[in-house]
Amino acid sequence: MNIAKIMIPKISTVFLHEKQTVRQGWEVMTRGGYTAIPVLDDEQRYIGSVTEGDFLRYAFSVGSLDKLDMEKQRVGELVRREFCPPISMDASEEEVIAASLNQNFVPIVDSRNTMCGIITRRGVIAYLAEKNRIGNS
Repeated sequence: MNIAKIMIPKISTVFLHEKQTVRQGWEVMTRGGYTAIPVLDDEQRYIGSVTEGDFLRYAFSVGSLDKLDMEKQRVGELVRREFCPPISMDASEEEVIAASLNQNFVPIVDSRNTMCGIITRRGVIAYLAEKNRIGNS
């Protein structure tokens, strides 16, 4: 499988940086209607993802949705490092399919763990459907 063919490049994806405020992260998430977003460090390395639930848990823990309160914390404090584990650019088709079964999107990283882009479950299904169509022609 050529991951680069089905990957959405990082420049075309939405992601957060760990030093952004919770308010900034929440605004990006709600504006885009996302349920989860990758989080990167200063070197553009993938460190994990944040979900709607992470923001809601934060709001409940501090007891406030006040924008000023949301400016005090950073996205890096909410990130779940085990959520949406990445795979490498040279992952096998089996690894891509297995990851896609468990996640709506799969972060793709290079050998330095720098995020290159994402593969969506929809993209994997489209790839497999096309592969099956060509194979049955």
